[in-house]
Amino acid sequence: MDLSLSAADTKFRDEVRRFLDEKLTADLRATGELMTSVYADYDTTMKWHKALFERGWVAPAWPKEYGGCDWSVAQHYIFSSELSAAGAPSLSPMGLGMCGPVLIGYGTPEQKAHYLPRMLDGSDFWCQGYSEPGSGSDLASLQMSAVDMGDHFLCNGQKIWTTHANYANWIFNLVRTSKEDIPQRGITFLLIDMNTPGVKVEPLIMLSGEHIQNQIFFTDVKVPKANVVGKVGEGWTVAKYLMQFERGGHAYAPGLTTRLNRIRKIASTEMLGDGGRLIDDAEFAAKIAEANVQISALEFTEHRIMSALSHGDAPGAESSLLKTRGTEISQRLTELGIEAVGAYAAPFQPHATRPGGPVPNVPKPTGNETPVGPKHALPVLAKYLNDRAGSIYAGTNEVQRNIMAKAVLGL
Repeated sequence: MDLSLSAADTKFRDEVRRFLDEKLTADLRATGELMTSVYADYDTTMKWHKALFERGWVAPAWPKEYGGCDWSVAQHYIFSSELSAAGAPSLSPMGLGMCGPVLIGYGTPEQKAHYLPRMLDGSDFWCQGYSEPGSGSDLASLQMSAVDMGDHFLCNGQKIWTTHANYANWIFNLVRTSKEDIPQRGITFLLIDMNTPGVKVEPLIMLSGEHIQNQIFFTDVKVPKANVVGKVGEGWTVAKYLMQFERGGHAYAPGLTTRLNRIRKIASTEMLGDGGRLIDDAEFAAKIAEANVQISALEFTEHRIMSALSHGDAPGAESSLLKTRGTEISQRLTELGIEAVGAYAAPFQPHATRPGGPVPNVPKPTGNETPVGPKHALPVLAKYLNDRAGSIYAGTNEVQRNIMAKAVLGL
């Protein structure tokens, strides 16, 4: 397989690099370098969102007719790789990466015309209403109700682990519109305005101290029937379609490669007790090499899936593979980061990092206090703590292995 860039791809790569040199400002780069979560904070996210939108690159995976980019598979991968290598902060995937593709696939012309442009320009900020206190990976057991009241649904229930619900003005929800003999039936995909009376958001504080996740309570919330995506009672089909994009609609390998390179750089500066460099330690070097092999294998799989996406196909069961391996390798890298910085990982100093949300109840430093330890060590522990959730969200990795066993192996 020839993996060298063509002349056209080299020209495109240089175009992306020029854009990053101009628009990826120092403060945006600092956020990308010091991020402790999968997500950047809201203000940073929207600043970077605006820059990409103005260039026409905010939703490159969408069809061109809806505001996406007519790029080749190689160009999509080049774009992801260059953004990761430059330290660009991530965008929230809830609208652009999840609800947007669902509306393109299942939305009415009216829904597409209203919601898609507002996702692109950032007028609407979305969150996801799937998990409930008793329904996580077993999503079909959800209980939030939506009772048909004639011209609207009356919604009651609770959603949990809802990322950035404290900023979102819209949520895409799975609700139960009827109780059937099979739990997957009677579920409806519903869009709800977060400013509707009866919607209450409460914070959930992460292990890292950050306010990123939330729980949402819905009490007699009126939702127009025009907000149903797909057909009433057939939301499970829509939800499965969305989860393919949630789990496998983006590339993990470029970001993982960038993070591994950072660990290599750290290990080149960190010294061992005998005066040698950590990177020259045979045992640690073997761990780096193993991670590199795993990322390379994942990258080839992503190339295959992105090729399918470029031809209009959904990711399919392979999305479970990407989600499983991507999150597990990511967790492994956080462990290597802890090992590389040693004791400097211990101090809790969120003021010196770029958390994914507010860190309440932590006193801010006074005077001329400086962070403890080198800059590269500051986000390591918080990133490790946040990444523990990676193998749980979007369906636990154990569930993903069951999906692969059934869909691929026929077990």
